[in-house]
Amino acid sequence: MNTSLSGFIKEKRKQLKLTQPELAERTGVGLRFLRELEQGKQSVRVDKVNQVLALFGCELGVNKKIEV
Repeated sequence: MNTSLSGFIKEKRKQLKLTQPELAERTGVGLRFLRELEQGKQSVRVDKVNQVLALFGCELGVNKKIEV
């Protein structure tokens, strides 16, 4: 399954039955940041993304690309 980061966060938020303001408050990020993240903003701070992902038991990291 190839899900975008924005889609993943939005889906997880809805599974937990949280509004954007509730998720922003629970994760300690601003509402504007969360809205932009869910809308797929191209440039976001990784530390703040990880604050949100931590609630879902996930984190964003770097993976080495393997060429086939």
